[in-house]
Amino acid sequence: MRIGILTGGGDAPGLNAAIRAVVRPALASGDTVIGIRNGWAGLTGSGDFFEIERRAVSGIIQLGGTMLGSSRVNPRKVEGGLELVRSNLESASIDALVAIGGDDTLGVAAWLGEAGVPVVGVPKTMDNDLSVTEYCIGFDSAVHIVTEALDRLHTTAASHHRVMVVEVMGRDTGWVAVEGGLAGGADFIAIPEFPATLEAVMQHLERRRSGGRDFSIIVVAEGVDLAGVAETPVRTDAFGHAQLSRRGVGERLADLIEQETGNETRATVLGHTQRGGSPTAFDRIWATRVGAYAYDLIRRQEWGRMGVVRCGTVETAAISDVVAEQRRVPRELYDLAATFF
Repeated sequence: MRIGILTGGGDAPGLNAAIRAVVRPALASGDTVIGIRNGWAGLTGSGDFFEIERRAVSGIIQLGGTMLGSSRVNPRKVEGGLELVRSNLESASIDALVAIGGDDTLGVAAWLGEAGVPVVGVPKTMDNDLSVTEYCIGFDSAVHIVTEALDRLHTTAASHHRVMVVEVMGRDTGWVAVEGGLAGGADFIAIPEFPATLEAVMQHLERRRSGGRDFSIIVVAEGVDLAGVAETPVRTDAFGHAQLSRRGVGERLADLIEQETGNETRATVLGHTQRGGSPTAFDRIWATRVGAYAYDLIRRQEWGRMGVVRCGTVETAAISDVVAEQRRVPRELYDLAATFF
């Protein structure tokens, strides 16, 4: 069997571990694995393939990024996209396809599956917002990076009596902000699920000042809608998502806090540092488990399905169910974090 594999969307720590987990058992079983470069871009146009040998995945479990490259190309927006994908798979004699990605990449995979393409999926998104599964590749590493950054920022905030606004990734959900903020001792967290107002932020800072606490750490998810903070128009990608790195919610909030309170305020945008570097042990282990499960699905010819994590084990689910809706931060978790504000 010839198995194609691709990674789409934003990179995340643990992708290489998942690739390795598909390749190693496939090669051991006598199958051939074909790497597809740069996500869905590699299956549109003239196609971009290479055969993956065992030595190519040796020593990559600890590496960040993806050896296959990635892109945000959307075949559904390419003229004749379905036919292009089919044609390229046929020209490379690919019998099964593994798509590793988040809601956009897996949304395309579900679309292909409905059209009869033999495809399986692997959950990857550091936002951790895919439904059905409790874990997505890259999330634990991102939370670790946010936590470490808050640990470091606490000392300088306290030393200079500053307000520090820390902008973290999170387009529509606040998993990274809440768990990173909770672990890192944030004094206020604003996420898309439970939008705050500028007035609420100011009142919180005043309460801390009145209580003798002369510094604060505020964590904001990049996609949060903060009432009282003006929007900045930004471009969108092929999937219709705003490029939130250009939105600058953290910088604008910091400016408003300093203007309103007179407190020295600084903004730190963690940005793509949350995507880079080596994956945590947790990400390596679970990326390996869901990656190996994808190969098991291929052997069983369970097309249109993927491995998901539930209650500490890997189970199967339809890709279409995983991308049907976003998994959002529950009220009880946010309320728990808020008890420490």
